[in-house]
Amino acid sequence: MSDLIDPPTNEPQGRPPGVERGGHGSVLTYLTGLGFAIVLTLASFWAAGTHLVWGPAVPVLLAALAVGQMGVHVVFFFHISSGPGDTNNFLALVFGVFVVGLVVFGSILIMANLDANMVPMDKLMRMQR
Repeated sequence: MSDLIDPPTNEPQGRPPGVERGGHGSVLTYLTGLGFAIVLTLASFWAAGTHLVWGPAVPVLLAALAVGQMGVHVVFFFHISSGPGDTNNFLALVFGVFVVGLVVFGSILIMANLDANMVPMDKLMRMQR
């Protein structure tokens, strides 16, 4: 009777993430990812070398292209999506990005605070005399 309510499936229950996930991508998937990566790389070099983009906006554009490049690598080469089979991998990726961001931005904040509170060199030299 329980077979009528919940038909048996061939999917093993409780398998660890990454095991029997459906294999690797096809050659077309890899070539599509490579194409996107090349286009984004060329766009980054173009943005850094052109005068058509407003000067202060160039770092923002480069950061946006870098985030796009990371997205292409995650989707087309790491095969990580937000689907139900990739939940653990996606959460691990998000946590890793959070930790790296925390370390980088925390270090920048600490260095800025140290720079703001540092004694200027001429005052330091006068204090030593």
